[in-house]
Amino acid sequence: MIRSLRLRFMLGATVLAVLFMLILLPLLQSAFHLAQEDVIEQRLAADAAALISAAELVDGSLRMPESMPAMELNLLEARQLGFIYDRHGRLVWRSPSSLDEQIDYRPRYDGRGREFASLQDPRGERYFVYDLEVDRLRGEEAGYSIVTMQPSRDYDALVDGMRRQLYWWLGGAWLVLLVLLWLGLTWGFASLRGLGRELDEVENGARERLSDGHPRELLRLTRSLNRLLDGERRQRERYRDSLGDLAHSLKTPLAVLQGVADTLASERQHREQVEVLRTQIERMSQQVDYQLQRASLRRSGLRRHREALGPVLDVLTQALDKVYREKRVVLSRDFPPALHLPVERGALLELLGNLLENAYRLCLGQIRVRARSNAEGCELWVEDDGPGIPAERREQILQRGERLDTRHPGQGIGTAVAKDIIESYGGSLQLEESPLGGACFRIRLPY
Repeated sequence: MIRSLRLRFMLGATVLAVLFMLILLPLLQSAFHLAQEDVIEQRLAADAAALISAAELVDGSLRMPESMPAMELNLLEARQLGFIYDRHGRLVWRSPSSLDEQIDYRPRYDGRGREFASLQDPRGERYFVYDLEVDRLRGEEAGYSIVTMQPSRDYDALVDGMRRQLYWWLGGAWLVLLVLLWLGLTWGFASLRGLGRELDEVENGARERLSDGHPRELLRLTRSLNRLLDGERRQRERYRDSLGDLAHSLKTPLAVLQGVADTLASERQHREQVEVLRTQIERMSQQVDYQLQRASLRRSGLRRHREALGPVLDVLTQALDKVYREKRVVLSRDFPPALHLPVERGALLELLGNLLENAYRLCLGQIRVRARSNAEGCELWVEDDGPGIPAERREQILQRGERLDTRHPGQGIGTAVAKDIIESYGGSLQLEESPLGGACFRIRLPY
């Protein structure tokens, strides 16, 4: 399928131009044939007039001079032929140029005046024929058919040459037309390229809205996109305000509950209730954090982000190396230094932070981060040499609140947050077995 509008237009215009040329070619050839036959008819009519002017009647008999006014009729090797027939179709005179021609022509003296036609001799050669009926010669009554002929071979060569020239001219005109069409489409699509550049700037965050300096046919589209951008911006602002209000309103009650739990912890008879209270407070805090992360890290509909993987990985590993310093984890990297992922920085930090925290917590001492990019997007692998995840439990671990490791605190929402972030960018998260022996989180992110 052709996805370029300009190429589609060019192919359509090319087909239409070819069809137009195919229709025009026979029309031009027909017009040339008509013009050619008109010239031949005039030439033969002039020869017939020369024969009439030279003919005279002597005692009712036709007499022709030995030398004709038309020089071509006097030469044996000439191609202009002349004949005179009586009203009964009997040949009464022929020009010296026709003596070696075997032409069987029978004029019809029927009062039509003149006739222009063609015939073929026994050898297959075609002749143009001009037949003129004469009722009076030099004032005397007579009945003759003055016939002049000319072979068509000279004109056939002219027609072939004209046809070749016509092919060249139409082919050249077709190429010039295509070049002009290409230039015209290039100029016409400049506005679309300008719109594309502005959309790239919007996606990259360099522009907030599209300009109004576009053709009238595109203004409805650009204004609709601007309304979408304005609505998206207002929605993000409402999200930020609502999330800030929610965080502020929940922090204080949770802090109060935590203080109450600490106070009650000093009393031995309330120890069990305090433990339950602390667990529920921690669960509530993590659930609030999860919901805040899901809302604040939602991908923008029109803006496209690119973030370098290396610096983000540096920030995360420095923090995790301090937390898990006793394990002395060795993290290896396998990706180009300049690799960028199509994710904004905050989302990438949260995504990799959750996956790497799991890997640091469960690995034996080795973690590997691999990444590759192609024309369609990027793939990222986070692997460890830990116990791994059984194949039948891999889908379960991606569900919110599901955990396989019960030895460490937590509510099992880290991988769910990572999955939500990936899916909000149109990607996918899969769990596989790592060559290192542990789990492998495989992430696909499209451009």
